[in-house]
Amino acid sequence: MTTGVRIESALEAAVLRAESGAAPPKLAAAVRHAVFPGGARVRPQQSLAVAEAGGGENPVVADGAAAAIELLHCASLVHDDLPCFDDAATRRGRPSVHVMFGEPLAVLTGDALIVMAFDALARACAGAPELLIPLLTTLTRGVGLPSGIVAGQAWESEPSPPVEVYHRAKTGALFVATVMCGAAAAGADPLPWRLLGEKLGAAYQVADDLLDAVCGETQAGKPTGRDVALKRPSQAINLGLKEAHAHMQALVSEAVASIPPCGGAKGLKDLVRTQATRLAPKQLVRDAA
Repeated sequence: MTTGVRIESALEAAVLRAESGAAPPKLAAAVRHAVFPGGARVRPQQSLAVAEAGGGENPVVADGAAAAIELLHCASLVHDDLPCFDDAATRRGRPSVHVMFGEPLAVLTGDALIVMAFDALARACAGAPELLIPLLTTLTRGVGLPSGIVAGQAWESEPSPPVEVYHRAKTGALFVATVMCGAAAAGADPLPWRLLGEKLGAAYQVADDLLDAVCGETQAGKPTGRDVALKRPSQAINLGLKEAHAHMQALVSEAVASIPPCGGAKGLKDLVRTQATRLAPKQLVRDAA
């Protein structure tokens, strides 16, 4: 079974559990809309790749952790798109959840996805309960306070957010959780993987800044130009397009170099490089510059 099939199967199982029984039909539909069809599934792919690189132990746990990470990411997107935050009408090239189902159901959809994530992880750890606490701890650090993605969202409400702290929480924290959960699911020490998550998170934040500055809505699959409109910190604005793109490439190289020695290191390095080629198209950056 390929990595992509494993991820989609685990996500489908989680959504089916949420849809079963007497679930409110509109909320169930909104949850499915938020999860399928997905984007690149970068985070769960990386989590599974780290688990495989570490020996591939406990594939059920690895699949559950990967699904939990993606469900939490989807929840953050649903909430991020709300009128009280980005007021984004589209996501992944389709109407965002609040546009399709209304704001109350969008709030509840994000809430439901968060609960579904931890349910998926708990179920996956039924056969390896010793892994549940370290995985839960890693995930909650990546999502909650003081420095997870919830904190990243909250920094946007502060008058002068410290840029590095803001970006580290908004984007980097979940990437750190992603790779550390992959290692923990395989029964490996997750701490040596932290630097990989930090470098990936920093690279993806720069890439997102570039896409917001350079791409149109059709290319990005979501509204662009929001950093300028909402006066948010942006590496594309601070460094300029060419320098920001060079910085992103340097971060990707540092991410590859940070991968700890392991049996599957080559495949993981190849995955990181392949995913990086889709971050910010070089020609697009050159043209805009």
